[in-house]
Amino acid sequence: MKAATAYISTDALQHNIAQLRQKAPNSKMLAVVKANAYGHGLLPVAQHLADVDGFGVARIEEALTLRAGGVVKPILLLEGFYSAADLPVLVTNNIHTVVHSVEQLTALEEAELETPVVVWLKIDSGMHRLGVRPEQFTDFVTRLHACKNVAKPLRYMSHFGCADDSTSPVTAEQLDTFLSLTAGCAGERSLAASAGILAWPDSQLEWIRPGIIMYGVSPFTEPERNADAFSMKPVMTLTSSLIAVREVKKGEAVGYGGTWVSQRDTKVGVIAIGYGDGYPRSAPNGTPVLVNGRIVPMAGRVSMDMLTVDLGPECNDKVGDEAILWGQGLPAEIVAEYVGTIAYELVTKLTPRVAMAYT
Repeated sequence: MKAATAYISTDALQHNIAQLRQKAPNSKMLAVVKANAYGHGLLPVAQHLADVDGFGVARIEEALTLRAGGVVKPILLLEGFYSAADLPVLVTNNIHTVVHSVEQLTALEEAELETPVVVWLKIDSGMHRLGVRPEQFTDFVTRLHACKNVAKPLRYMSHFGCADDSTSPVTAEQLDTFLSLTAGCAGERSLAASAGILAWPDSQLEWIRPGIIMYGVSPFTEPERNADAFSMKPVMTLTSSLIAVREVKKGEAVGYGGTWVSQRDTKVGVIAIGYGDGYPRSAPNGTPVLVNGRIVPMAGRVSMDMLTVDLGPECNDKVGDEAILWGQGLPAEIVAEYVGTIAYELVTKLTPRVAMAYT
């Protein structure tokens, strides 16, 4: 019997990379492995991604973990460096950086570095989170070209804010803005992340940046655009075990606060996973769990170490049987819809108590 275990399928990961190659055959691939590879394990995932051209991370600590683990391919800091003191570390470890602010630009101009740094200029094409505004673009390009600490040619990137919404006009406007600004620029460009790769093929430029879709989870909320619709397979299957099967009478409440009251005589299964493992406490009654090939509903509030499901009065489930919380047979997107969140949050919030098993 095992407690909470996340099985990570390296076969599924390779399959998804191959599918992405088919969808964007003319683009290099920057595999995004930030946030512990979206909860799948930073270094093990990177070590199984032989067929990518580089890696994207959010923090310099993530980049250094990859380098220490033997990863030699290009690594890009997607948020850029936080302090001028980081610049020598980037040089020593051959880490690329985004530049999105005048503070970063000034730090590069004033630094004394042994070799230039590869810079990706981030353009605010309409998301208004990070990046230089279109009216600042020419000045930034001029200064970066003049800076001895910047490797030439420059590279360029931006990020979509609404690519998962096919009804929004914003994505087309962002695409037009980015292409117009970078027309004639010598350096490589990157615009498409997961939703862009799948839904906006014109944004597949010299580089693509697959994130959540690489792990077999759809960036879209519509059921008809789930990962399976794009021939992608879930990489993570989160499991645990039944540690008790108990009889509950009609009218009896289960769990903290008595939020679920049985409408019949039934059997309730207790599963060894809870919010201490990263399973969301906010999951309501009825949230699906897969037990012995069938969906059963959650019954009662999620505890720190356990949750309970209504197995039904005629069940044959027994202690030690496996329960799948999401993954193979139960997409994380479906669970996220019940919880009122997105699958990104589910997979990235697992705690260190969950065992990781690479298969």
